[in-house]
Amino acid sequence: MIIVTGAAGFIGSVVAQSLFRQGAKDLILVDKFSKQEKWKNISSMNFKEFVDRDSFLDRLEKGEFGKPEAVIHMGACTDTTEFNMDLLVTQNYEYSKRLCSWCLNNSVRFIYASSAAVYGDGSKGFSDLDELTLGMEPLNPYGFSKLLFDRWLINNKLSGSVVGLRFFNVFGPNEYHKGKMSSIIYRSFPMAKKEGVVRLFKSYKKDFVDGGQLRDFVYIKDVVKVVQFFMANDKAKGIFNLGTGKARSFSDLASALLDSLGKKRLIEYIDMPEEIKNKYQYFTQADVSRLRAVGYKDEFSSLEAAVSDYVQGYLVPGKNY
Repeated sequence: MIIVTGAAGFIGSVVAQSLFRQGAKDLILVDKFSKQEKWKNISSMNFKEFVDRDSFLDRLEKGEFGKPEAVIHMGACTDTTEFNMDLLVTQNYEYSKRLCSWCLNNSVRFIYASSAAVYGDGSKGFSDLDELTLGMEPLNPYGFSKLLFDRWLINNKLSGSVVGLRFFNVFGPNEYHKGKMSSIIYRSFPMAKKEGVVRLFKSYKKDFVDGGQLRDFVYIKDVVKVVQFFMANDKAKGIFNLGTGKARSFSDLASALLDSLGKKRLIEYIDMPEEIKNKYQYFTQADVSRLRAVGYKDEFSSLEAAVSDYVQGYLVPGKNY
């Protein structure tokens, strides 16, 4: 039995689907649907039980689910524009602490979603070493809520059988419900397909040309492979960056999208909203040396190959993962 939280969300649903396709039969999926249509992400799966997020912890602590092989905790408030710090602390910190504590007390593998948002503007680098994590300064409340949990683990030396995955810019199928938090690829696809143009934010730093802002874009299928690696290697523990280790520009991303549709490379640059100008990351690039050091050897998909697979395999036919 494996428990997946955030199981109807973007990353959680693709992880859960992958487990299901590999033959996992006793899957317990945890989430909250609200008004979103993310139920479609799990509608094709045959799982043991779906559990509402708000009742899950009480039921788990009462022993209703027994002892799972692992808990994969992908559930969180992932809105980087959410400024209700109390909400973020409750969902991303306190909830995670309680779930992790149960797993530690019951010797259950715990794999959870951290975020590259903890690195802030990147001026302190992108190393996932514990001692450097303690000094990071996120740019937004979401990043701070994720850093709180990472710090709690590190400061209390709660290594156990815990793995944290600091996701960089993940994209791929099943993200359609995320709205403004979905990837540039997903949001740009309709206009790119219909009008052959992609719109990107202008740059407001002299070191970066328009469209030259750099991010570590990582495909969801590569994320799943890393999760599977840690499921199979339960002695590996700690907090790890999960990115390709190669920053690419937004112009590269837009070009890959247009190329995958057979369109000319037409990119327009628009003003960045005032409310995010001072909180915008101009450069992210995962240091994956720690991940490699524990034995992960698979290569990450190139940006061009990943975008092509996403567009032609999922966006054009309108398919979920």
